[in-house]
Amino acid sequence: MEKIKIVYLPKVENYLFDLVLVLFNKDYFSYIENAEEYKDKIIDFIEENIANFPSKKTPIELQNIGTNYIFYKSNSRTTWYVFFEYKKSNYLITHIINNHCEEAKWL
Repeated sequence: MEKIKIVYLPKVENYLFDLVLVLFNKDYFSYIENAEEYKDKIIDFIEENIANFPSKKTPIELQNIGTNYIFYKSNSRTTWYVFFEYKKSNYLITHIINNHCEEAKWL
C-alpha cells in the first residue's frame, strides 16, 4: 500500500490553532484542554480518513478554496468540511469550515 502524505496550508494550521482559543474563550469548553482535544479529533479524522472517506467535488462557487472535500460530523450541531487538493497519494489541506459558516450554504 502506498504511503500517503498530508500537508496543511499555513492558513489552515493557523485556523486550527485559533479554533482552540475561540472555542475556549466563547465558553464552548470550560477547559482549554477540552478545546484542544476537540481540535485534535478533527485532525485525527483527517489523518485517518482523507485517503478512503468518500470525497465530494466542491461546488463551483467554492472551488477557489479546494476542488474536493470530505466532512466530519463532530456532534449533532456541527459538521466540519475539509477542502483539499490531491495528486496520487499527496493531499494538500487547503481550507476548513463548519456548517455555521456562510460558505457552507453551497454544500
